[in-house]
Amino acid sequence: MDRRSFFKKAGKAAVGAAAVTTLAAPAIAQENPKISWRLASSFPKSLDTIYGGGADIAAHVKAATDGAFDIQVFAAGELVPGLEAANACGAGTVEMAHTVLYYYYGKEPTYALGSAIPFGLNARMQNAWYHAGNGGTLMNEFLATQNLYGMPAGNTGVQMGGWFRKEINTVADLNGLKMRIGGLAGKVMERLGVVPQQIAGGDIYPALEKGTIDAAEWVGPYDDAKLGFNKVAKYYYYPGFWEGGPVVHGVVNLAKWNELPKHYQAILSDSCIAANSIMLGKYDARNATALKELVGGGAVLKPYSQEILNAAYDASLATYAELREKSPHFKKIYDDQLAFKKDSYLWAQIGEYTFDTFMMIQQRSGKL
Repeated sequence: MDRRSFFKKAGKAAVGAAAVTTLAAPAIAQENPKISWRLASSFPKSLDTIYGGGADIAAHVKAATDGAFDIQVFAAGELVPGLEAANACGAGTVEMAHTVLYYYYGKEPTYALGSAIPFGLNARMQNAWYHAGNGGTLMNEFLATQNLYGMPAGNTGVQMGGWFRKEINTVADLNGLKMRIGGLAGKVMERLGVVPQQIAGGDIYPALEKGTIDAAEWVGPYDDAKLGFNKVAKYYYYPGFWEGGPVVHGVVNLAKWNELPKHYQAILSDSCIAANSIMLGKYDARNATALKELVGGGAVLKPYSQEILNAAYDASLATYAELREKSPHFKKIYDDQLAFKKDSYLWAQIGEYTFDTFMMIQQRSGKL
């Protein structure tokens, strides 16, 4: 081939390539339509880790769509009250919410199974149940009845058992105690004599300070220190048996979810998975340091007695038996989750527990 023929053919190829590029631009625009959503968070901005889950979702979605899919995040109270975020989403007031499903236990007890129930799944088990078990499918069957579609988008890990003005050693010590405790856990603690109060995170401190409540649980050392609970209550109990691994959800108005292009659905789903992992990692990294600071500042760290734990476990089973009779949704999902939990703890005893116990012994003996 001579040089003149070569360049002539090359020139035609370049023109063809330019034409393809010119035609591709509108097609790309159509595949990535401009969409703007509002996300209502159940959390104040001051709680950077749990509020940050919603911000992480928005940032990942925006980056993955080159800014075409924009989700604006609003803190609790900016658009709707924190405990109304999912209700506003289902009603179409906002397209999305970042919230904890047990806040809506009063509407239907099944909500609680999507986040945490007393003596339920830990964080790893929650992820396994949702992504490798039936959790995601079953919860979305229920959420569809509420005009919602949900995805795990955060987890705090096992929580602490709350701040108390006085020592709690026996079940009798709980009688008449006014305690901020959310969702189904409040129903269980009510059986032990507690008077449960459901209060949003940003309102707990003043209620505890004024004596409107006698005790409060929130999340764990990092968030509790930020909220200053140690300044108004002395005794810090563990474990938070009602929240072994609470899932924080990204919930979407079902109609809006169905309207999204499939690749936007995939991007949003993957962004929630990322937020789920990031949040748990942050809490695991930050809680130890915060706990040492709280104890160093005078907080008295105490375990719940076996009497209280046993009574709470029995009260939980009695509560679940009642709810299984009242709600077909609850029964179906609870039974599946219970079967999954039994197998999960069988494996955990062999794998995680024995390894972690050995390493904790090394830590306590100073070898770690």
